[in-house]
Amino acid sequence: MKLLIVTSSLFPFLYLTLELPKRIINDAIGAQSALIRVLGVEVTQLHYLAILCLCFLISVLVHGLLKMRINTMKGVLSERLLRRLRYTLISRMLRFPKVYFRRTSQGELVAMITGETEPMGGIMGEALTQPVLQAGQMITILTFLFLQSPWFGLAAMAMIPLQAWLIPRLQRQINLMNKERIKEVRHLAALIGESAAGASELRIHGGWRYRLSMISHRLGIIFGIRLQIYRKKFFMKFLNNFITQLTPFFFFSVGGYLVIQGAVSLGALVAALAAYKDLSSPWKELLTFYNQAQDMSLRWHIVTEKFSPGGTLDDHLIEGTVDDIPRLDGPIVLNDVTVTDPEGHPVLEHVSARFEPGTLVAVDAPSLEDRLALGDLLTRELLPASGTIHIGEIDLSGLHQSVIAARIGHAGAAPVLFRGSFEDNALMALKPRPVGQVAEEAQIEAAESALAGNSGDPLATNWLDPARAGLGEGQTLGRWWQTLLDATGSGEALYRRALDQPINETTSVELTDGLLAARTRVWESVVQAGLDKYVHRFDPERYNPALPVTSNLLFATLRRSLSQPELAAQTELFEMMRSSGLEPQLLGLARDVTGMLHRIFGTDGTEHPLFRKLGLDPVLFNQSVALVLGGAKRSNAALSVAEKTLLMTIPAQISMEQVGPAFTSDIQDRILGLRKANGARVTGGLEALYAPLAPDRIAPGLSVLENALYGKVSDTAGGRADALRRLVADVLERDGLRTPIVELIYALPLGLGGAGLPSTFAEPLAISRAAVKRPDILVLDTVPASDAPETRATVLRAVRALLPETTVIYLGDNFPNFDDFDQHIEIRQGRMVSEEGAADRIEDSAASADLLRKVRALEATPLFSGLNRKQLRLLAFGARWFSAAAGDVIFEKNDRPTDGAYVILSGEAVLYQPEMGDPDSPVASVGAGALVGELGVIRDVPRALTMSARTDVEALRLGSEEFLAVIENDAATAFKLLQVVAGYTT
Repeated sequence: MKLLIVTSSLFPFLYLTLELPKRIINDAIGAQSALIRVLGVEVTQLHYLAILCLCFLISVLVHGLLKMRINTMKGVLSERLLRRLRYTLISRMLRFPKVYFRRTSQGELVAMITGETEPMGGIMGEALTQPVLQAGQMITILTFLFLQSPWFGLAAMAMIPLQAWLIPRLQRQINLMNKERIKEVRHLAALIGESAAGASELRIHGGWRYRLSMISHRLGIIFGIRLQIYRKKFFMKFLNNFITQLTPFFFFSVGGYLVIQGAVSLGALVAALAAYKDLSSPWKELLTFYNQAQDMSLRWHIVTEKFSPGGTLDDHLIEGTVDDIPRLDGPIVLNDVTVTDPEGHPVLEHVSARFEPGTLVAVDAPSLEDRLALGDLLTRELLPASGTIHIGEIDLSGLHQSVIAARIGHAGAAPVLFRGSFEDNALMALKPRPVGQVAEEAQIEAAESALAGNSGDPLATNWLDPARAGLGEGQTLGRWWQTLLDATGSGEALYRRALDQPINETTSVELTDGLLAARTRVWESVVQAGLDKYVHRFDPERYNPALPVTSNLLFATLRRSLSQPELAAQTELFEMMRSSGLEPQLLGLARDVTGMLHRIFGTDGTEHPLFRKLGLDPVLFNQSVALVLGGAKRSNAALSVAEKTLLMTIPAQISMEQVGPAFTSDIQDRILGLRKANGARVTGGLEALYAPLAPDRIAPGLSVLENALYGKVSDTAGGRADALRRLVADVLERDGLRTPIVELIYALPLGLGGAGLPSTFAEPLAISRAAVKRPDILVLDTVPASDAPETRATVLRAVRALLPETTVIYLGDNFPNFDDFDQHIEIRQGRMVSEEGAADRIEDSAASADLLRKVRALEATPLFSGLNRKQLRLLAFGARWFSAAAGDVIFEKNDRPTDGAYVILSGEAVLYQPEMGDPDSPVASVGAGALVGELGVIRDVPRALTMSARTDVEALRLGSEEFLAVIENDAATAFKLLQVVAGYTT
């Protein structure tokens, strides 16, 4: 509304910019007397001219300022609407069913939210103001023309209806040809790609002339389309310009006649011509807006269609907050639940079960698809096609998402990890809403966010709510989380990993003081164990080979990691090296090291992990290589100061252990001498970056292990480094520092998708993330995934002991027994084993029932049990039922394998060499569940043996094409088949 008011206030000033020039010409310049009466006051002609010109200048200025304000407000509105649209799409995406993401590319969604919506921002901001502004300007100008003379007004608008009808039609034709041009360009791109990939083949086989002719033909098609576009576009411009200029023709002819006749004044004619010139601009803007609106309408339909999948969670179930979160501590009841996939095929059928509260439940489901479906059901990531799920008296489908997030936990073997820190991922469940004080700056940001229709929750405040973990008196969140990690069996591994976390200014006083107090005991234990020779201790009288040149020179460590460009900016440091005579040796060392690294990694190996470990910047390294290779014959004096500094950053960034023999003892002695002479002064000048080393001070930037040792572990330690770490870890744990050390792991940075986190920590993180909130229901999907049943049982017992009131449901596929569980159910092929008879309730067509029988028969075999339902249906579609009576030959030696492979369902068959014996002396016997004849199908060679039925045999004959398609497209099945084939040779 405010924007419309400002837009409307523009029109009076626009009218003044049209009216005042006429007044200046007629009333001031063309005045018949020297005195002119203005508002009852007589002024001279010159003063009147000055007044009118000043008013005109003010009108133009105000008109321009208002247009600037309108455009700024339109820009703000556009960005807010674009921000709202993207936020709406993202928030809607978070409500999509999980199955939608399994069949939709993430890149496609990202491109739509970022790229497809970008042009919409501009048109959304102009959707209201642009028609009002441009139409208002046209009406103002036409009103002015009609006031001068009705003929002027009629002449100005006479051609507008023709333009409004003709120009959009011509533009639509051009748009259609542009779409055709884009399609042809894509065909050309594919042709170019093929030609580039097969250039060698084209040369060898002489196909380049034909290929060039094809490309020439495609370029000719594009040329023809563009030629038509040019013709239509420039014809449209000519027509539009001609119609636009036709009106001035009437102004000059008819208007001139009226001026000569005295019907209108010359000033009115001049003002009318100027006004008409201004009329064309808003008219063109309106036509452009129309074309853009049509294009955006198409984009809008595409985006909204993509973001409206079935099964999306309702708004009221996720938006807003729930003040009173009920407990879900009642029995879990699944009542005749059926789940279907997106194609409508059943995944779970008529599952009914009851899980008592506080019990440990085992769900034995060999099929991954079954486990995923059941896990999604229990967390409401998937809604049943029929049936209901109740927890006590509460219907799961009607619960607010906040309740599910607080009361139900889920952990899988492959958790999704987000960019941020370890803490952000591990304690996600304890950050449901902001709970801390909000700074004024954050309030302003949140207010702007709310204006754009985004979340009003401030990001820069405390979100962590330990109360969500139900901590008892005196229990801290850190200790509770570590207890969970210990229960998963990963507490020790994370503790050892935390020893490598760096110490900084934010580290707790408890830990820093404890490390200082433990240093003496740590070193005594190291010496006693005979491991001291594997540690380079910090000694002011000795050169430390594990520290880079700069740290040795200053006898200090970097407070934070310093990149090579940042190091190159330390002019004081390199000037001191230069003045002390170190420059020639360091430049020589730089040349040797650069040449060595270039020979190892080349110019394209700078992304290698070993190179990144050196801490060198790839761009600056390549520049150094260019200096070394291009200037090898130049003396150091011929290099500029910047080039020398660039080269010296390489040895200044790398330690002696990394360089090797190239680092001479002469350089070491010089650096030690310089340290004694200037170290304290230089360190004082660079104290913002470097922290002095001292036995009674913590060294920021070094790890917990290095601070405890007051030294660095040698690269030559090898396997003894692990013994050293274990010894230090034990000493620090005895000193009560385990908890503050493990808490450092919170700051461990994680990249996109959890990059930077060892895979062994992903599973413990998933379990702790699900259990840290003390849920009423905890679903564990094959985690812990240990192959050892006793290890899994130990973890489950520990979790059960920590969460005695929680209903723990373990979904697995390998249960030697169910002794550790209070209850168990078995699901096979989407059905509970005890519910096998439920198939009789399904009224299906004969074809569907037959396909279902084949799928279930295949899924019961070990080889195909891991296939998803789609692959099984494909295999079953090409399979045929096969029966053989006792004594019948199923296939003979040297037959072509066109009949495919056989899955024995019941009975027994024998394989034998017909020329060497009879069925009573077989090479092998096969029974139910066996796959026979697959090697002949895979290799496409004749049968090596004859197979006949020893008893009545029921089997499924698998079509060759379908069988090969499954093997080629399913790695798990290919691997199982490899295991089967390997068994033939044992």
